[in-house]
Amino acid sequence: MTPYFVIDADLIEANLRVLRGVMDRTGCKILLAQKCFSCYGLYPLIAQYLCGATASGLYEARLCHEEMSGKENHIFSPAFQEDDMEEILRICDHIVFNSPRQLALYGQRSKDAGLEVGLRVNPECSTQEGHAIYDPCAPGSRLGTRLSEFEQLTDEQLSLLSGLHFHTLCEQNSDDLETTLDAVVEKFGKYLHGMKWINFGGGHHITREDYDIPRLERCIRRMQTEYGLEVYLEPGEAVALNAGELHCRVLEIQHVGSDGIVNVIVDTSAACHMPDVIEMPYTPPILKPTNGEGTYTYRLGGPTCLSGDIIGTYQFTEQMHEGDEIVFGDMAIYSMVKTNTFNGMPLPNIYISRGKKMTLWKQFGYEAFKSRI
Repeated sequence: MTPYFVIDADLIEANLRVLRGVMDRTGCKILLAQKCFSCYGLYPLIAQYLCGATASGLYEARLCHEEMSGKENHIFSPAFQEDDMEEILRICDHIVFNSPRQLALYGQRSKDAGLEVGLRVNPECSTQEGHAIYDPCAPGSRLGTRLSEFEQLTDEQLSLLSGLHFHTLCEQNSDDLETTLDAVVEKFGKYLHGMKWINFGGGHHITREDYDIPRLERCIRRMQTEYGLEVYLEPGEAVALNAGELHCRVLEIQHVGSDGIVNVIVDTSAACHMPDVIEMPYTPPILKPTNGEGTYTYRLGGPTCLSGDIIGTYQFTEQMHEGDEIVFGDMAIYSMVKTNTFNGMPLPNIYISRGKKMTLWKQFGYEAFKSRI
């Protein structure tokens, strides 16, 4: 019954092989960013290739601890809560703070507990275009410590640090990483000689077809050679890129709008099941039916009361009918982790495919809606 997600484990593994190749050739360590993809049913597979996972809070850290046991467990938050610290210090290996204040509050405790302590820096070098909501270097950003703040750290605070972390990219190529790395070296280079590791963060589209992997590897080796640092990367999208589908069906073909486009209501929702379509915004690809230059133009929208619950406008070569199946591509990333039950919308079930076998992994019903209220 639609809607439902399908995660292709074979395609996940193909992505993992690419990432493992980078690790093998350079000696860097790559972690799964769980904020993008938390399908823990595939964590055993991911653990065969990557070094562990990174978390944005206690629950993700707990998920890694439980489902990827024995692998590295990193955590970062703009501000930690005192009530969470006891468990975080028990289950995590690395902790990255966002500000000198957070370092002052929890740095010594973390080091005493045996964790590697890091500080996120803001190189103030924006390489993104058109997506300020995802730009940690945007003016007024709350993410990362600027050089002017970093220079105020005491020797005692600096002695707590094992590494520096930066995360400025979003779905970008390695030329933007190279530009960012130049800014990091210019501003923070004099501090790197005293560090053990550096973390390049996420946003690296390493498994995308046009991604420049040799340039990425040069960036990694630069830090290893010039500063003797261990290098971490924590991509999320690169692990699950183009490895998921969202299946839905047409509920109704509506009237032609004033702009000449036919509105189509489907049984899935941009607002509930793929929020990045609205937040980015972007138009997700359709795998079925064939779309492109065609005679029939349709605007696909969800069944919620939100007038802006629009998935996108598409052209098809054939006319659409009620009951037709539509399959959206690249739906493993930032979809399942962001689903919600606004308007009482059911959550899509989740299937995992391997070869020709498809297995139901997660099933949701009314209780999934009621328990969130």
